Amino acid sequence: MGAKHTGSLGRRKFLRAAAFAGIGVTLNEFASGAPATAQLSGAGMPLADELVEATLKRLFGNRTFQKGDDKIKLELPLIAEDGGNVAITIDSSLPVSGAANVSNIYIISDKNRRPMLAKFSFTPDCGRAFVSTAIRLATTTDVRAIVEMNDGTLYSVSKHVRVTISGCDLPAQS
Repeated sequence: MGAKHTGSLGRRKFLRAAAFAGIGVTLNEFASGAPATAQLSGAGMPLADELVEATLKRLFGNRTFQKGDDKIKLELPLIAEDGGNVAITIDSSLPVSGAANVSNIYIISDKNRRPMLAKFSFTPDCGRAFVSTAIRLATTTDVRAIVEMNDGTLYSVSKHVRVTISGCDLPAQS
């Protein structure tokens, strides 16, 4: 009856100390007069209402996209009755092992508030570059599947999807 559980208490103390140490560094920098810098977004993280061009630039820099029509099969419905649950399948014939192999597959919706919907990473143990999932779409849009190779090469395919009922909150139109 009098047993004391200390496991979570230890974690709580650790988290408090870690949070305090982080605040302490910030307060020390502030007190010392060090110049303040604004961080709009974490490294690689999207900004609110980011445009697809900004997302592509943030993720891939100035690298060019090669057509992947003969290497990537993208399956999406032409009309999505419910934008909140749109089935998508990406199957690539590109290898996941060897000198040049698939490292990531990205799903990007051109007109969502945050265009990057998912990123899947692959290792040689995966066997093949295949993804089947469901996504949310805000409105009628192009959906892109981008395959990134370990050498930085990018392959892209896209399909247009007509969305009848939005699966996302849209920003106020002005």
